Amino acid sequence: MKITFWGTRGSTPVPGKDTIIYGGNTTCLEIDLAGGKKVIVDAGTGIRALGNKFESYGDEIELYLLITHIHWDHVFGFPFFPPIYKSSTRILVDGYSQCMKGLRYSFDNKMGDGFFPIRFEELNADIQFIDKLSNGYLEIDGAVIDTIPLHHPQGGLGFRFREGEKTLVFLTDNELDGNKGSLDRYTGFCEGADVLIHDSHYTPEEISKHSGWGHSDYLSAIDLALKAHVKKLILFHHAPERKDSDVIKMVILCQDLVKEKDTALQIEAAKENSTFDL
Repeated sequence: MKITFWGTRGSTPVPGKDTIIYGGNTTCLEIDLAGGKKVIVDAGTGIRALGNKFESYGDEIELYLLITHIHWDHVFGFPFFPPIYKSSTRILVDGYSQCMKGLRYSFDNKMGDGFFPIRFEELNADIQFIDKLSNGYLEIDGAVIDTIPLHHPQGGLGFRFREGEKTLVFLTDNELDGNKGSLDRYTGFCEGADVLIHDSHYTPEEISKHSGWGHSDYLSAIDLALKAHVKKLILFHHAPERKDSDVIKMVILCQDLVKEKDTALQIEAAKENSTFDL
């Protein structure tokens, strides 16, 4: 697997001089599987730049689009994804049960005059909801993808990708609230993962004011990673007010905390336009 971050920010895009290092676009990941198939996770504003990259791929494009949930910051980049306007594009959608509703509503929710110049029905691409994950798992060329419910308002899904001997877990917009039963489920889902990408929207000082908002602080993410014997934790869904300098300080603090615990867990923060191989 090769993983590329196209959007790492939470809640709202924040382009500008303070988000150059870690990025200002909202959630979008590109995952290239060993067999050549391409998977995109979420359609936040980061998907626009990813779509521009596809211009060099030629005419025919086939990809999987997995949606964690349909809050705006995870779907409102979809109308700006260039491949959806080409009849040679085929997009297989799966994930959260209401994902197609969310993609459609980014164009028009039928309660006004619409949000975009054209309608979803006028898109040229072949866009299909395959609905495999609601019944178990999705297999793509030997890679197995399964899910776990997110602890987030209106719900959502986290994803685990297993290809060969490698495992990647993606849990954004997930509130680790200290409930033992809930934590045990997430620990089992993440057990032994090579990489865990987890929501760390808040600091420990901020989290008490945002109980029930569906996000975690970095200490909770570290605790989960340690309990699940994860090899690397990547902090994700950076708060819109979090400047690059703030994220750098947070990463250093987290790395120092892990050193004190004398563990081998690696910690870093997700950077827009960065890539790693697994």
